[in-house]
Amino acid sequence: MHAYRSRITYDPALIERAGLACRQEAEEIHRILYYDCAPFSGTVTLPVSGQRRVFTGNDQWLHELARKDLFAIRLGSLKFRGFVLRNVPYQPSGPLQDSDFEPKFEQKGVDMRIGMDIAGLSHNRSVDLIALATNDTDCIPAMKYARRCGLQIALVAVPGYSPAPELLEHSDYFRSISWPE
Repeated sequence: MHAYRSRITYDPALIERAGLACRQEAEEIHRILYYDCAPFSGTVTLPVSGQRRVFTGNDQWLHELARKDLFAIRLGSLKFRGFVLRNVPYQPSGPLQDSDFEPKFEQKGVDMRIGMDIAGLSHNRSVDLIALATNDTDCIPAMKYARRCGLQIALVAVPGYSPAPELLEHSDYFRSISWPE
């Protein structure tokens, strides 16, 4: 999202550079875990006309990212959750049309995968430090578990990112990286 707002092309090369930028000079990268979901693909019924709309998502970029050195991709799923009005409150200028609505999607399973990976790394003590780029407070239980197991957590921020205060409270370090050239 921050890459989009900054008008930066969000692609495997940018993600690779950002992942590598999380490492400080004396640190060794064990693996860069990237969490996302493939774009939605499926057919849905439009809310007013009842016509069908086909969504075809392209996840080729995720496969490209998975082939990069040190990267592992963890995929959740993107669920279609219906349509919502584009403009609320709605100002009627005639009868509702399909164009008055936009699809609503929900990412599922990503938080759980992050938590499971943090717990696994913590339990096995396979790393000493986890650099975590998130603003999702659902990660706090996993962060607390990692710290109780003796790992350190570095909360990573990209430009335009203001971390939730709760995340800062449960991390050992705060690292700010710039969008890599």
